[in-house]
Amino acid sequence: MKLSKIASMLLIAGAITACGGSNTETTTSTTVDLLPQYQDRLDIYKTVTLTADLSHLSSNQKKMLSLLIEASDIIDGLFWQQAFGQDKESFLASISDEKVREFARINYGPWDRLNGDQAFLTNTPAKSPGAEFYPSDMTKAEFEKATFEDKNGLYSLVLRNTNGELSSIAFSEAYSDEINRIAVILEKAATFADNKEFANYLNMRAKAIRNDDFQASDFAWMDMKTNPIDIVIGPIETYEDQLFGYRAAFESYVLIKDMSWSEKLAKYAEFLPELQRDLPVSKKYKAEVPGSDADLNAYDVIYYAGHSNAGGKTIAINLPNDEQVQLEKGTRRLQLKNAMRAKFDAIMAPIAETLIVPEQRKNVTFTAFFANTMFHEVAHGLGIKNTINDKGTVRQSLKEHASALEEGKADILGLYMIRQLLAKNVITEGTLDDYYTTFLAGIFRSVRFGASSAHGKANMVRFNYFAEHEAFTRNEQGLYRINVEKMSAAIDSLSELILMLQGNGDYEGVDKLVAKSGIINADLATDLASLEAAKIPVDITFKQGKKVLGLKSVSYTHLTLPTKRIV
Repeated sequence: MKLSKIASMLLIAGAITACGGSNTETTTSTTVDLLPQYQDRLDIYKTVTLTADLSHLSSNQKKMLSLLIEASDIIDGLFWQQAFGQDKESFLASISDEKVREFARINYGPWDRLNGDQAFLTNTPAKSPGAEFYPSDMTKAEFEKATFEDKNGLYSLVLRNTNGELSSIAFSEAYSDEINRIAVILEKAATFADNKEFANYLNMRAKAIRNDDFQASDFAWMDMKTNPIDIVIGPIETYEDQLFGYRAAFESYVLIKDMSWSEKLAKYAEFLPELQRDLPVSKKYKAEVPGSDADLNAYDVIYYAGHSNAGGKTIAINLPNDEQVQLEKGTRRLQLKNAMRAKFDAIMAPIAETLIVPEQRKNVTFTAFFANTMFHEVAHGLGIKNTINDKGTVRQSLKEHASALEEGKADILGLYMIRQLLAKNVITEGTLDDYYTTFLAGIFRSVRFGASSAHGKANMVRFNYFAEHEAFTRNEQGLYRINVEKMSAAIDSLSELILMLQGNGDYEGVDKLVAKSGIINADLATDLASLEAAKIPVDITFKQGKKVLGLKSVSYTHLTLPTKRIV
């Protein structure tokens, strides 16, 4: 049963100090400074102007894009509250140095997201693993013992009530003002949609964000096939909750579909059931049948907001996360082509020149980078979503390790799929050497995201596993060479290991794997230092927005409601 508005207000009144914790008071009273050791990290992001060709869009479609960016800006503010808790503007105003202030803006707070969430400002406590989803003084043991409504919910905050007991409040209640404004904007945007299915989706998403029930809108999103504009918006991924991996963070992407590229990719989806049957693991770990209605599409992304914009930037998306939708409909894989190209040119190509043996540098290609990224997203749909021993879903049973292991699975099974489709002549561009060598260069790129990232942990586990199985060698000059045969064998054995850990819901097994292999060894640390010495960016950040795109603001009416948010 949902909390009443009055009860919600009482809970918030009793929990403001607990939920925000010491983070809320970090930098409000005095100017803060950069820690000395961080002086050399302020340039790890390369600024890229995020644009796309909008000339083929109608006047109504451009008005709709303007509104979708407006809604995304509100989403951005909600993520600041979930990630940091302190008011964004007052926090940034407390930083006198413009360059440091920009670094804080990119990281959505005073912690370096690409360096294990280490604090980079003075007088800053360690980041809470549960971000602002839980009371700062709550222990894992206390949470496990407690019984309250929506305990493991995706779309609620955990608070202390006036009696000091744990309770929950739905996002739609805690952030009611922002939620209602987002919903109204989405409904207004729907009136400008030339595509009826997309208009229906926007209205359903508005309803979903108001009532914290997203499944129907996820089904509607999967049914859309011809919409030239898209938006991914809402509380979606659980990476920010590093305490349990239960609670979703707000984010948004505004997208323009590349119709010609999407047509080229469409043929791969039909192979999913066959590829699932051929996975290198016993039958009980691949008994689930992936939805056959999944699709692959390429997009130019024109706006990032919230979690998607924090620290390292996403270049491909695989959604929805809802297990029932995945089993019935599959997933949609969105390749963000313009962002991907920017990363390849600024980061991947220079990494190859620095760390790959000269004779294999030609094997690091954008075609392989695009395919590796795409099939990573496709592979999220393979494997198993529910444990085979009645432990519930894989996500729930593996808790905070679920995201890292799922990312590792997707990377490994993506390579497995490429190898299979090359052998079937379904993929006709490039060689296995290209895909494997580009993949290794991609590990160096992603490992630099740090241990706090699910992708970073997955990359470190895989890197060390490959090293143990001699999938690559490192010479005295610190240059790497791929061994194609041993790489294929390592892919198969690691695929089997991950799928069994997921299917068994083996939390302890995953915990041991991450503790053993989710680390950066001395050689790898030296190699990463060489990338810094070469001044290769770690990631990109964006100059983006309506002004960059030449879009005009569109007026809309919105509800003015009392703000009841957690600060």
